[in-house]
Amino acid sequence: MALTFFPSPLAQTVIISFISLLCPGMYNALSTIGSSGSINSSISNIANIAIYVTLTASGIIGGSVINLLGIRWTVFGSCLTYATYSASYLVLDHTGSSIFTIVSSVLLGVGAGILWSAQGMVTMSYPRHDEKGRYISVFWGIFNLGGFIGGSVLFAINYNLDKVNLTAPVPEVGYIVFVMLETIGALCALFLVPPMEVVRGDGTYAMLEQDIGARTEASEVFQLFRDKWALLLFPMCFSSNFFYTYQWEGFNGPLFNVRTRGFNTMVYWVSQIAAVYVISFLYDCKLFSRRKRGVLSAVLFAVLANAMWGCTFIFQLRYTHGQLAEKPTDYPGGPIDLTQIPRAIGPIALFSAMGVVDALQQSFAYWLLGVITDDALMLSRYAGFYKSMQSLGAAIAWQLGALSIPLMDQLVINWGLLNFTIPFTMYFAFNIGPDFEEELRKKRKTAASVPMNFIDLS
Repeated sequence: MALTFFPSPLAQTVIISFISLLCPGMYNALSTIGSSGSINSSISNIANIAIYVTLTASGIIGGSVINLLGIRWTVFGSCLTYATYSASYLVLDHTGSSIFTIVSSVLLGVGAGILWSAQGMVTMSYPRHDEKGRYISVFWGIFNLGGFIGGSVLFAINYNLDKVNLTAPVPEVGYIVFVMLETIGALCALFLVPPMEVVRGDGTYAMLEQDIGARTEASEVFQLFRDKWALLLFPMCFSSNFFYTYQWEGFNGPLFNVRTRGFNTMVYWVSQIAAVYVISFLYDCKLFSRRKRGVLSAVLFAVLANAMWGCTFIFQLRYTHGQLAEKPTDYPGGPIDLTQIPRAIGPIALFSAMGVVDALQQSFAYWLLGVITDDALMLSRYAGFYKSMQSLGAAIAWQLGALSIPLMDQLVINWGLLNFTIPFTMYFAFNIGPDFEEELRKKRKTAASVPMNFIDLS
């Protein structure tokens, strides 16, 4: 698996991973710090709602945009929307006006839908089937370095500030660093090549040349809402970012001061990197059939996720709110600082576990989608559908936060969604079989008419 030239699957995966590190990764770092580093959580909530509502729509058509216009310049433009969003918080700090922040949030929602569709197409369709777990791990590791780096920057910037002000917002130099890194991410997009030029190690192409029109793309997007496998994954898609509102604004924000939130950001994303690296061995394990790997992964996810939410419930019994304008957090002892080791170790370990569960859920969803087919065009649409439904759930969750729904109620909703998801995921895993892709071929006239390397899913 050597990185020898740009048209190789690994090279393209590494490039899209670094783009994701420098753009969505920086956005994640800014979000995980709590209220996007701003002291005004209401504006941050409104911005997140705008992002995810827009992403819900753009994700559905994101795959078609990539298929029709190509991957390079669409991803380049999408990356610039991340830089615009980070810059908007500089404007907010200087002017107090949130208009630019809201407008940039809508633009980011459009760009993110396209970028994530491209990312899904690259990581799921370019590698061979016995490499998909490894490639997901490569992507997830590099991508989450973005959150780690961003958290490191915020931690370093705020380390001494927090000795004076335990709830200080992020200074403007932090936002400037984010804008610079996200602009570099946009430039990396210029190294992406069309999927027709990507050659796998076995000599096959990631996608054969084909003429796809706008009408065909529209029809294929519509078919997603009638697709059995896409609908089975809907609960997992919907819930896979739903918990971010609670974890970032209801746990990390209320319990910790800013420098510790920055430290937690590093811990959260490093935990994700480690979790996906470990689970990738199960995804690609040739000792088990794909069906058995799917079932084992689903069981592991269900057990660990329920354990995490159970521990979170115990912590939630100790407080009802974080820092408010009129009063401090009611968590016993006030905001936790990382130097208060006896107080900090338990909550920080739990926040790390939240990162592990997040990584397992999202990597498993990508692996299941990758099991369905190798068709790059189809997988770009599946990736867009996944991100769209994920964003729909996130938009609703951020609205719950904006409405100041009690934190315990948010926790119960998240825990309930998890257990609603599990039966559908288990059914999907149990039905991975040799006739899986053949069923899709019959339903997809476009895919069926193109010679492809179809796979045995047994």
